[in-house]
Amino acid sequence: MKWFFRVFSAVILLQLTGCATPPPKEPDNLCSIFQENRSWYKAAVNTRDKWGVPVHVPLAMMYQESSFKHNAAPPMQYFLGFIPTGRASDAYGYAQAKTMTWDDYVRETGNSWSSRSNFDDAMDFMGWFIYKTHKINGISKWDAKNQYLNYHEGWGGYKRGSYKAKAWLGPVANRVDARSKTYAAQYRTCKEDLDSSWLWRLFFG
Repeated sequence: MKWFFRVFSAVILLQLTGCATPPPKEPDNLCSIFQENRSWYKAAVNTRDKWGVPVHVPLAMMYQESSFKHNAAPPMQYFLGFIPTGRASDAYGYAQAKTMTWDDYVRETGNSWSSRSNFDDAMDFMGWFIYKTHKINGISKWDAKNQYLNYHEGWGGYKRGSYKAKAWLGPVANRVDARSKTYAAQYRTCKEDLDSSWLWRLFFG
């Protein structure tokens, strides 16, 4: 049984290490992000293949939501300037997913061991959300601006046009869209190298 506990401990350690991956050094460059974290590229490819979501869209949305911090959360709110009263929402992790939406994802996908602070799980969650946004509201999976508005407001909120009453949200969605286009252009320059390196590491690494 000792070997079992050693293997189990090693797996847990690896999981914790993966969750604690620091943000990439060059978050404005998709190629650098994936060259620094090869496992992130594998997660992005898996998301693309599973949900039909282009690599650059969820990555641009994730940058906006968490700046690639595994434990990102809304700022703490204070009463009288010094008494903590909690956070504005229960959003958490790489994808800044709210608990209720994450629970819906887990129920629909069966990914019961998933964690919001795990990059692979966060990417899969975003792929699921983008896929459902396309199914529910007819938004293209390549339309980063309107995908982000759905992500921020929810499918019902987007249908009601709730984002129109938030003057600050439109510019944010435009920034996500611009970053998505930048990431897409960068990806075209390094996709071949990433794919060959990823496959080599997968089979021979």
